[in-house]
Amino acid sequence: MSDETSPFRVPPTGEAGRQIAQFRNALMLVEQIAGRGEVSEEGDPLLAECARIDTAYRGAPPVVQRRFDAMVSEIALWTAVGVEALITARDGGTPSSNAAARLADELRRALRQLSRVLGEESIAREDTGPVLADQP
Repeated sequence: MSDETSPFRVPPTGEAGRQIAQFRNALMLVEQIAGRGEVSEEGDPLLAECARIDTAYRGAPPVVQRRFDAMVSEIALWTAVGVEALITARDGGTPSSNAAARLADELRRALRQLSRVLGEESIAREDTGPVLADQP
């Protein structure tokens, strides 16, 4: 392990909106690698969403906050590994659009699960089922 800071590090508790914004940015990158469209800037709607998420997080009971934080840590780990693998494949000349599409789908599902934990339905817009093993 190195002492380098991961681009997907989990910020301190209380920065739930920033965490979701990082995942949304990763999702946009992975969608672009998958060939699903151009990178778009959401601007103010994303900032408003982050504010709602922060408010929902601060108002949640400690057990919900801890669950959210645990899920964010897990998602951050596999997202970072997945993005690194996509970059390595691309640099090696290996087509990675199918793998990127799969990672994007999993990240979208994970965002949906995070929204359920906080009761904030705006985090992810498409629900195609659970991604983490301990979720129904």
